[in-house]
Amino acid sequence: MTPVELSRTVLCAVRRAVDDGELSVAVPARAVVTPPGPGGRGDYATNIALQLARPAGRPARQVAEILRSHLRDTTGVADVEITGPGFLNIHLEGSGATASLVREILQGGGGYASGRRSILRTGINSGPAVDSSGDIDSTRDENSTDVGGSTDADPDTDADGHTDVDREADVDSDAAVDHGAAVDHGADVDRDADAAPDADPAPDAVTATRPTIPPYGHAPTLQGRVIPLRVPYEVRAEVVADSLVRIIATQGGRAEVDHVRPGERVDLRPVPAPEDPAPLGPDAARWALLYPAPHDRPRITADHLLQRESNPLFRVRYAHARARALGRNAVRLGFDAVSGDLADVTAAAPLVRALAEYPNALTQAAAHRAPDRLARHLVAVADALLAFQHTVLPLGDEKPSAAHRARLALAVAAGTVLAGGLSLLGISAPDYL
Repeated sequence: MTPVELSRTVLCAVRRAVDDGELSVAVPARAVVTPPGPGGRGDYATNIALQLARPAGRPARQVAEILRSHLRDTTGVADVEITGPGFLNIHLEGSGATASLVREILQGGGGYASGRRSILRTGINSGPAVDSSGDIDSTRDENSTDVGGSTDADPDTDADGHTDVDREADVDSDAAVDHGAAVDHGADVDRDADAAPDADPAPDAVTATRPTIPPYGHAPTLQGRVIPLRVPYEVRAEVVADSLVRIIATQGGRAEVDHVRPGERVDLRPVPAPEDPAPLGPDAARWALLYPAPHDRPRITADHLLQRESNPLFRVRYAHARARALGRNAVRLGFDAVSGDLADVTAAAPLVRALAEYPNALTQAAAHRAPDRLARHLVAVADALLAFQHTVLPLGDEKPSAAHRARLALAVAAGTVLAGGLSLLGISAPDYL
């Protein structure tokens, strides 16, 4: 059962309680389901009982007790516990929660960048190219400025022809990160000098058909709503509005952007950039303007171009490139990605949690008109993936197993989310970095 399916299950439980006369409330449009927080239990948790307590005129724990009885009768739900003031902690049957999450992400696949619209008057474009199917052309890399260590260097095509099958080199590259040195992860990403960036079989190894469901994280929370975005003639406000057009569309809404003259009412007025960000290149410039909260002044510095662990943009794009490289190397080793049990991999838990929370991050970014919330969540996904990646491929004489296939599926799912999130921000996600 996926988080989306579980959310519908919770709403069905509310509807049954209302129909049976146990609760007198309006059934909400959605139920937020996330991995349990500190002190929680089970696979997922929801605060729906706290949400309904006041309109029901009952204590939250009493509402939770009513809903628990209905949820326990649902196929796929093993048990439901109540913690704290009234949180419902849901245990799913078997060990399929992670596998269902991965399948949902991979089935949603591409299409994140469809319907994009650029409102910019500057050299900061609206991000990666999109083909007629709505898929991202992630092979294009636009930041060509070489400052210290550019994010656009292509260490993936080296004459040595290393393939990262033996991942012992990861230890040395990670040590470089820990000491704040410039990162050369070339041996850690696929280094086939003759490989073409578009010759990546990883997506087809996971799903052979085009996705027929919306991309992961899309939800109808703003369905049918028109969101006016009145912005001043200022580059940061325009970039934020441009990203919000796509983010709001993921929630079923439509943003209408209008420029206003000085003194007129505005809906968005983030703190302006202290200088022109265009010299950073399109991707780094957009990240520099979107990553800080609207009330924070953005830093327009060459730090956004460095290939260092301290650069959040580099970590996000590098993590995506690593996910793609893992898929390529797995094909060379003769196995593909199949979602399955990951209970034996401790490092998987933070990544699973970050992926499960992505839809809520997207919803919050749209609701609060804050693309920085999406950007920060992408950093969390990237950091979790980089910590997990070393468990994916077999080591030494180890043969690929079902566990390796499940780990690969999780890594590819994380790469899918990173590519989709970057696309919503108008930033490219190169397969090679």
